[in-house]
Amino acid sequence: MENHEQELLNQLAQKIKTQRKKLNISQEKLAEKCNFDRTYISLLERAKRNPSYLSLIKLCKGLEIDLIELLKEEK
Repeated sequence: MENHEQELLNQLAQKIKTQRKKLNISQEKLAEKCNFDRTYISLLERAKRNPSYLSLIKLCKGLEIDLIELLKEEK
């Protein structure tokens, strides 16, 4: 994976973790809301997985955030 791609995954991972903490919910609770396994949430938050579009949609619902906001690239 290229450095820029890894950086984008790192940014996404940080946004997922930050939003989850803002909602004051555990990885387990978020996984439950999204119908994911808790280990998948952990992998996302550590930038070890690249989620599919449909997974991102479910994740946004669970995180109560718009997809645009979640995917906005930080400069």
